[in-house]
Amino acid sequence: MRLKWNQQRGLEFSDSHLKITNEYYAKYEAISSILDQAPELVDRVHRDLAKPLAQVNRETRRRRAYAYTSENVLRVLVCQVIEDVSLRGVVVRIDDSQFLRRFVRIDGGPMMDFTTLCKLKNAVRPETWAEINRHLGQVAVRQGWIDGNHLRLDTTAVETNIHYPTDSSLLWDVYRVLGRAIDQARELAPGAVGSGRLQTRRAKRLQQGIARASAAKRHGAKRLQPAYRRLIRMVEDVSAWAHSVRDALATGKHFTDAIAVVVGGGIVEEIDRVLELAPRVVDQARRRVLQGEPVPNEEKLFSIFECHTELLVRGKAGKAVEFGHMIQIQQVAAKFITDYEVFRKRPLESRLLDAALESHKGLFGAYPDALAADKGYYESMSALGALEHKVAVVSIAKKGSRTPAETAREHDPLFRHAQRFRAGVEGTISFLKRVLRLARCFNKGWEHFVATVGQVIFAHNLLILARC
Repeated sequence: MRLKWNQQRGLEFSDSHLKITNEYYAKYEAISSILDQAPELVDRVHRDLAKPLAQVNRETRRRRAYAYTSENVLRVLVCQVIEDVSLRGVVVRIDDSQFLRRFVRIDGGPMMDFTTLCKLKNAVRPETWAEINRHLGQVAVRQGWIDGNHLRLDTTAVETNIHYPTDSSLLWDVYRVLGRAIDQARELAPGAVGSGRLQTRRAKRLQQGIARASAAKRHGAKRLQPAYRRLIRMVEDVSAWAHSVRDALATGKHFTDAIAVVVGGGIVEEIDRVLELAPRVVDQARRRVLQGEPVPNEEKLFSIFECHTELLVRGKAGKAVEFGHMIQIQQVAAKFITDYEVFRKRPLESRLLDAALESHKGLFGAYPDALAADKGYYESMSALGALEHKVAVVSIAKKGSRTPAETAREHDPLFRHAQRFRAGVEGTISFLKRVLRLARCFNKGWEHFVATVGQVIFAHNLLILARC
């Protein structure tokens, strides 16, 4: 059974009468040629996809004779980023376009459904995306498409898919998720739940009342404390109830068939996940609202759905805080992103320079002639002096006041030219966020967050190489 490659090709497409359509075709044809020249990319993805692909094809072989391959999956995921659509959107778009069918090498076969694509996408590990990005860079160097004379660095924030966190909204999230799990358990095994009643509407009204009063600034924090006390008490009550339901389901004596056992196991896992986070939500609400104690950001929980989310204060206009993670990209003159990193906790940018230079040297065999970054990478003049032993031009401006010698350094034509080169990375970040959907990650969990960043950067680099 074919699990890696599609050897049979579809019919060629004739040119369109529209220039923009021909440019669209040419872009995908160039990307397809690059992927064909680097078969090791599919080899690396196939390590993760071989087992889930075999399972998918085994489950569907009775309904169709077509078997999906790792090449299909990689091309579909590239297409999803370029087309700027969701997983559901790309399934519909490819299914409706003969040209895109040809690009992903499905041609006349049935397009995979959303559930299958989601399962296969999540099977590709973040380490695999980093590996294929590194290999694509090596291919670009061998082919002479990029050079390492200039290097620029910058960091940016990628948001997680959460609502703006407040104490009342987090308490409501805990209540409604545990309440939903209890309702599901009641339908499956009424004896495990008992005759108690949920107060979901009352909890929601309490949360909405707190939110409206806070937004209108009609009451101070002390005036809202009675409502918070009631909401916290309701969350603690439903948590205790959910714990007893979880223990009853875990015994298995309330299930009558194998399907109920599987469904009940899923309910138990969901209750365990939320019960692990509920005490943190209650504790930070009690400390902040009832006791008036400031809670450090490092101890706060910002979402029970994306609990890895970090609060980022970057001082951007119109966006005082962001919720997500910092990433760093390093880019050469051809706009190719040679390396990237996703940080679970925000780092000091000045500590990232040495690793970035070593990564660059590992790819190109030498340090760049010029290194450009913004003031965030500044640590001290002595640290910049040490970098200048490796790199001829280090274009990183100093923070704060400057001596005449430091002012003369930053007015040097080579320094200013490198700073103009540095500004180009801002355009790349804008392109990644506005065109390739990297402003916010809609995939759940830390591993899938990192994998999505790697997927987007891989598609970006293919677009850059397609212009060569």
